[in-house]
Amino acid sequence: MFSKVLDKVGSGGVWIAALSCTACFPALGSLASALGLGFLSHFEGIAVNTLLPIFATLALIVNLYNWYKNQNHIRGLFGVIGPIAVLLTLYPLWQYGWSTYLFYVGICLMVIMSIVDLVKSVKEPLCKV
Repeated sequence: MFSKVLDKVGSGGVWIAALSCTACFPALGSLASALGLGFLSHFEGIAVNTLLPIFATLALIVNLYNWYKNQNHIRGLFGVIGPIAVLLTLYPLWQYGWSTYLFYVGICLMVIMSIVDLVKSVKEPLCKV
């Protein structure tokens, strides 16, 4: 149960940090303005340079732990791809124009996997002896 909560915190934190950077991610900037979260742009430097990597790393560690614990390879792979895409976009791929799209795919995949985890949780494997 604790890892489910941490996964949601990581995904939500990435979204909040990304919504604060209107210059980096224009689509999320317009969404933040429409939702009345324009005040987050004052914290752009802190959110993108500090909070975004922390929350993405938290989500990656929790998803790796869940993958190891549950041994569900497809769900584990999709759970890990999102945070890895976000971290790759922030550091080595930032200079490329297509990296923004990779970032959008990464955060959307994180939210989709969080919803899938809430709706259909992993069942304990049954051991037939």
